Amino acid sequence: MDRVRWADVRDLVVRVLGPVVVLCGLVVGLGLAVVGPLAGPLTEEDAVNQALADRRSGTWDAITSVWSFLGSTQAIVGVCLLVSAFVLWRCRDWRLALVPAMAITLQLGLYLTVTALVHRERPSVNRLESLLPMSSYPSGHVGASTALYLSFLLLASRIERAALRRAVSAVCVLVPLVVAFGRLYRGMHHVSDVAVGMAAGACCALLAYAWYRHRVLTPATAD
Repeated sequence: MDRVRWADVRDLVVRVLGPVVVLCGLVVGLGLAVVGPLAGPLTEEDAVNQALADRRSGTWDAITSVWSFLGSTQAIVGVCLLVSAFVLWRCRDWRLALVPAMAITLQLGLYLTVTALVHRERPSVNRLESLLPMSSYPSGHVGASTALYLSFLLLASRIERAALRRAVSAVCVLVPLVVAFGRLYRGMHHVSDVAVGMAAGACCALLAYAWYRHRVLTPATAD
């Protein structure tokens, strides 16, 4: 197993943390617009939450509870640790195994920063979960699930068996989508909150994987 190099840390700062700071600024700026000049036009999206709330049933309440849990901190961290441990054991590549953890850590830092600066009220429907009412933007559940499962999707490209690769890839695409639907159905987020959360999570996963790819393709003598 390769050792940690100074270039790993240097590239982490330059290629990951720097861009994430810029991304965070963009998400905050968009959020301030969402609660400011865009607040009026965006009231149109409340119709989506209301339509879903009007069609609730006990069965779908239970199903979306599970789907929503897939994006919770407990589920995200637990799955990340299991998969990262498996990748480390199977591939003996600590950088590759670090990609999912890096992706969700970046997303968490971004989420905490944005919610501390942007306070958007959750949809005005009966909510099926009790969380802070002014933390609607962006969706942390959707952001975390997107960051984690997109990083898994990128790692899955290394699977040699085509059938297994396609099956794993399908799951990785599906999970963030069902989490997003669950958060909307349960009245926890607006459509724009989910969209921004998914975009931010995707960027975090891509940055983490790009760091890995750069380190792999960079000759050791360049360190």
